[in-house]
Amino acid sequence: MDAQDIRRAYLDLLAADGHAIVQRAPIVLRDDPTTLFTGSGMQPLLPYLLGADHPEGSRLADVQPCLRAQDMDEVGDNRHTTFFEMLGNWSLGDYEKAEQIPRLFHFLVDVVGLDPNRIYVSCFIGDAEHGIPRDEQSAAIWERLFTEKGVSADRIDLDTEEYGNDHGSNGARIAFYGHKNWWSRFGGPDEMPAGDPGGPDSEVFYYFPQVEHDTAFGRYPHQNSDGGQYLEIGNSVFMTFRKTEEGGFAELPRHNVDFGGGLERIAASSIDSPDVYRISLVWPIIERLQEVSGKSYEEATEAMRVVADHIRGAAFLASDGVKPGNSKQGYVMRRLVRRALRYGLDLELTAGVAADLVPIVGQLYADVYPEVAEQQDVIIAVLQKEEKQFARTLRKGLSMLRRLNRQGETVTGSHLFELHDTFGMPIELSLEEAQRKEYALAEDWQKVFDELMSEQQNRSRAAV
Repeated sequence: MDAQDIRRAYLDLLAADGHAIVQRAPIVLRDDPTTLFTGSGMQPLLPYLLGADHPEGSRLADVQPCLRAQDMDEVGDNRHTTFFEMLGNWSLGDYEKAEQIPRLFHFLVDVVGLDPNRIYVSCFIGDAEHGIPRDEQSAAIWERLFTEKGVSADRIDLDTEEYGNDHGSNGARIAFYGHKNWWSRFGGPDEMPAGDPGGPDSEVFYYFPQVEHDTAFGRYPHQNSDGGQYLEIGNSVFMTFRKTEEGGFAELPRHNVDFGGGLERIAASSIDSPDVYRISLVWPIIERLQEVSGKSYEEATEAMRVVADHIRGAAFLASDGVKPGNSKQGYVMRRLVRRALRYGLDLELTAGVAADLVPIVGQLYADVYPEVAEQQDVIIAVLQKEEKQFARTLRKGLSMLRRLNRQGETVTGSHLFELHDTFGMPIELSLEEAQRKEYALAEDWQKVFDELMSEQQNRSRAAV
């Protein structure tokens, strides 16, 4: 199945199970000043998970476009994207683990067609200090489902990711972790304020035996390792407890289920690819980059991934009315466009990338998010304006860094401030370039940069 088929099949399955298919929220939540972007499918539904009644009922499902700016620096590997879609379903006091887990397994194995021998899961190990029990119920359900498919379902206690990195899961199907498999808005049980809800979760991973484990992420592979063999594709949260004033935990009168599954990652698993950029929603963008650059994906992998992801994300931001700027959502969008342009230079795309790629993005999502195609000309104009502004200064900034390196000079906070102030290069982009090229960086660069930035801000306030 391609990604479009998986999206459609998921909503059909949930609708047949009595779920109301709710409308997706915009990427920028206008009535939520606490966050820049919709970063997960559950975010717009948080009031209902915390106790409010939803007008559509107690069974809900959707597919939510999301943007996680915090993952921007990770884009370039085979699994991270800033823009992605999340499959979601929720029970507001209706069903629990006994219905959620089998339905998810059925969807992944019988509908999408994933090999059950390559599905691995994790469960909550419990927290004796806070009186929270081990999630034996989820583990038992998973064990039954695997056994029915003729798949071994042995268990292992790993508790922490660090322990897992040192010892590995040794092929165990069900791994128990501590706080990694606990959900709350504020972190682990210790970090939660009194009155806040939380609960154990159960994550699902797909295993790629063709990938060699990267020991930079630990000696041995396990479900929650970033070593490359295991790819997380979904997570069911079982919101069961409330923290008491005394610091303990009591059961919530209404148990909720919150599932989120990455469409791109499930689609990649369905074609047996550890590379999410090869799926049907992204690969056409890569193909166009190969055409216009004359380079193959294999010889310019990182640059093509960055450009494809960032333009896709920027196009959706522009369709929601965001424009590049110096604060909040506009700053993130500016970083996306400028970072795409910087990597576009590695592909020798000197004329920018928006005009070539935005129409493809619009076509890929025309059936579900027609606003991108409908606003194509406006989106291209917004992105091209930013490209033109940045192109004039980018080459000068990069030339300055190369000159410093040729002269054997260390890149200082003053240099970084000049790049920011004179050439308009975001500090993150300058640092990334210095690290990519292995330029020497002064130890006190942050202190000097912050001082110069503060002085500039004081001068600006004084001039008002």
